[in-house]
Amino acid sequence: MPTIVVEVMPKPEVLDPQGKAIDARLPELGFHEFSSVRQGKRFELTVDGEATAEVLDRAKQLAAQLLANPSTEYIAKVEVAK
Repeated sequence: MPTIVVEVMPKPEVLDPQGKAIDARLPELGFHEFSSVRQGKRFELTVDGEATAEVLDRAKQLAAQLLANPSTEYIAKVEVAK
């Protein structure tokens, strides 16, 4: 059964306290090559049948209506998992 992956991220203007907490620890842990971290959400939708273009469109509708809060988040990606 195919899986559709939906990734939701906070909008750039929205504070991301979890990302900031991780970001603050990077230098302490020796990770100097990264300048910032934003934390998002990942959803995996298992498809009954084929992951057609229509099913992918339905996943996008689901993401917009249920998985992302449009006032604070945006849908970064909706794709069939490889």
